[in-house]
Amino acid sequence: MTDSLLQQLKKRRLALGLKQKDMIMRIGVSRQQYQRLESKGNPRLDTLELIATGLNSKLMLIPKEKLNAVVALLESAEPDLASGQPMNHKKKSLSDNPWQNILEDDQ
Repeated sequence: MTDSLLQQLKKRRLALGLKQKDMIMRIGVSRQQYQRLESKGNPRLDTLELIATGLNSKLMLIPKEKLNAVVALLESAEPDLASGQPMNHKKKSLSDNPWQNILEDDQ
């Protein structure tokens, strides 16, 4: 989480397998504008929101006292970038759900 916001945007774009020209099409800015934003820009809030939408993401303010908890949660549930669903689908055990299969017939 020590990456700058601009570095995070670029990492997210690359993780999604998108090129800068893909972002240009997604958010409707010129190539030069997007390159400048990603390299050294100082984008306005509405531009950041537009980029976040193009990256299938949300901008959030996280209180410093909650930052470690948010980082730990994000690291423990890395999503599948294509679906946005967590990759670590753990099947719940009976101890997690004592009511599991309670209405099913025993065979």
